[in-house]
Amino acid sequence: MPRYHIRRKEKEITDNREILDIIKNGRFTSISMSKEIEPYIITLSYGYDQAKNALYFHCGDGQKIDFIKSNPYVCGTIIEDNGYQEECIQAFRSLVYRGNITIITEIEEKKHGFEILIDHLEKNPTETKKRFLKSDDEYIKPKILRLDIAEISCKEEKAES
Repeated sequence: MPRYHIRRKEKEITDNREILDIIKNGRFTSISMSKEIEPYIITLSYGYDQAKNALYFHCGDGQKIDFIKSNPYVCGTIIEDNGYQEECIQAFRSLVYRGNITIITEIEEKKHGFEILIDHLEKNPTETKKRFLKSDDEYIKPKILRLDIAEISCKEEKAES
């Protein structure tokens, strides 16, 4: 099946530095999933591992885990809001990604995922790690998910001056 493309090429972002900037500055992503014909969408905070080109999430059991087990291929978006202007003009940069989510079970990768999340989200990651990640027991119950990004498209709507 052919992929959709960005219709207005003048809005497309292809510079990897700009794409990386959107990912690194973002905090939340909305991920769409499907199980047979049932759709589901969830918004999660994330951490980005540039070396693996992967997003990490933490969560508990629930509907998203059931959907991932049924169909790990997902699509998501990250949006950078750059302000609403008068006359219905919204400035933003956004990206859409596709990839597979893996539920991490190995303790070492769970540790890595938590490190990535905390480094991405926290202003003082060292203190947060000391406070919450005191022993291996801290990693057992929470679920860590890794989304391996297979493809990204990105665009920008600039504010008119």
